[in-house]
Amino acid sequence: MRYFFEIAYNGTTFHGWQRQKNAKSVQQEVEEALSKVLQSEVSITGSGRTDTGVHCLQQFFHLESDEALTEKLSFTLNKMLGPDIAINNMFQVIEEGHARFSALSRKYEYRITTKKDPFQKDFKYFLNRPLNIQTMNDAAALLIGKQDFESFSKVKTEVNNFFCDITEAEWKVNGTDLVFHIRANRFLRGMVRAIVGTLLDVGFGKIAPEEVKNIIIAKNRKQAGSAAPAHGLFLTEVTYPPEIVKK
Repeated sequence: MRYFFEIAYNGTTFHGWQRQKNAKSVQQEVEEALSKVLQSEVSITGSGRTDTGVHCLQQFFHLESDEALTEKLSFTLNKMLGPDIAINNMFQVIEEGHARFSALSRKYEYRITTKKDPFQKDFKYFLNRPLNIQTMNDAAALLIGKQDFESFSKVKTEVNNFFCDITEAEWKVNGTDLVFHIRANRFLRGMVRAIVGTLLDVGFGKIAPEEVKNIIIAKNRKQAGSAAPAHGLFLTEVTYPPEIVKK
């Protein structure tokens, strides 16, 4: 039987989602807790990977179990896991349901504040330089559609192709906060932070909005801007077809 778990976490103290040999990861923490509860070695598959310091409001992982699992497992896991990880839901899915490959879309938000706030220093990028939001949104509109985003990917990454289909890319202002919303069917390693860094260069007037199209065409990471700091980035939503849920 296959089960999906909905998870959220504060990424400040983690070296990303994926298990690593000599670094603390979210996947490792969850697998170790599950192995203790279920009294057997457990391996989980996540809907994707987040980088060091990136936060998550909604992500999913799946696991296989020979025995039926109940909601009590979520309660027990939340007691065992530290305060930076929360299991918010669990449900059985069909055998073909896959946390990564069945996902229809993922959404990220990049959060910036123009007002220094010591209580949000780990969750928003403090930036007190003036920005032209209109030109940033003009540039963001050029990201929409299925395109090759190699220019915004980390150089050393194992993927079959660099094509992503972006359906949403927009900056929104709320008082002293500025949030970038981006949704796509998939994302490359470091892609959102590289996009944000490039759009900030547009907002600073370093490059023209239309230059973003040339950066995409170049397929060269050196042509794009520097990656924005990790702590402003949140994975906020992963969507799946409703038919994967076991009736």
